Amino acid sequence: MDRRGFNRRVLLGGAAVATSLSLGPRAASAEGPASTAPPGGAVRHLKLYMEKLPDGRLGYGPAKGEATVPGPLIELTEGDTLHIEVENTLDVAASLHVHGLDYETSSDGTRMNHSDIEPGGTRTYTWRTHAPGRRADGTWRTGSAGYWHYHDHVVGTEHGTVGIRKGLYGPVIVRRKGDLLPDVTHTIVFNDMTINNRPAHAGHQGPDLEATVGDRVEFVMITHGEYYHTFHLHGHRWADNRTGLLTGPDDPSQVIDNKIVGPADSFGFQVIAGEGVGAGAWMYHCHVQSHSDMGMVGLFLVKKPDGTIPGYEPHGAHEAGETHGAAGTGGAHEH
Repeated sequence: MDRRGFNRRVLLGGAAVATSLSLGPRAASAEGPASTAPPGGAVRHLKLYMEKLPDGRLGYGPAKGEATVPGPLIELTEGDTLHIEVENTLDVAASLHVHGLDYETSSDGTRMNHSDIEPGGTRTYTWRTHAPGRRADGTWRTGSAGYWHYHDHVVGTEHGTVGIRKGLYGPVIVRRKGDLLPDVTHTIVFNDMTINNRPAHAGHQGPDLEATVGDRVEFVMITHGEYYHTFHLHGHRWADNRTGLLTGPDDPSQVIDNKIVGPADSFGFQVIAGEGVGAGAWMYHCHVQSHSDMGMVGLFLVKKPDGTIPGYEPHGAHEAGETHGAAGTGGAHEH
């Protein structure tokens, strides 16, 4: 596949399966030279479908029958333009609205400017990105690079309250030329009192996210709904800046492992799995105590090179009299 082509990868998040619509190469390993984002300027086209899932949730997908919650990761480099043809298979009007990117009102995805999609209809939304630079008046214009997201803005109300509540949302990453690329990207969405709209199971809702010690792992964290939360990851830290990485010993960015998030907030970061702490079942959760008590918890499963996870038993293994060293399979996976 062309290094600038769409990179279709299976994404695993518990029982959920999706397809990444990422642009650009993946990193090799944190132990070797990391791949970096290429120059922008490409014009891309993709198709998305809005569908109702069998369990009543709503999702976006790259093909009919492949809708997921969250929707597919869309990955760009500053300077890229993306044309997204969206087909609405729902029985109500719906839309696609993006944060952080450039678009005209015809691609806003709201009823107020008639950029939504009626049931059975299609519409092409165009998103553009730009690199940082100086305006004609001498002031500095920031670039599009960042961890963003897309969502419906129509279902239920003119603000898409029901659409978002039922799962019509997904991640967008805009990279800057030269940004380090991860081995794997995971998306975590705090939506009201759920993680990725999943019901509580065995004491937690969040998907179990896998990696091997030494992998460069990227997290995209998005918040929707009515509540403020705090995102906390055990055993790992990141810099509170655009990339989550320090640029050098004099970078003043605060290093954190907990961040307050509110509705429509999004941020992301990269960590080296198990760096300084080793393999294990590392918890991530909302640190509002009542929220974590109600199931807003998941596991970051960091495996040894042989695939084992010290002290970890998958849910139900004890009752079945089984002992497993790792959950699921290896490889690039997200959600």
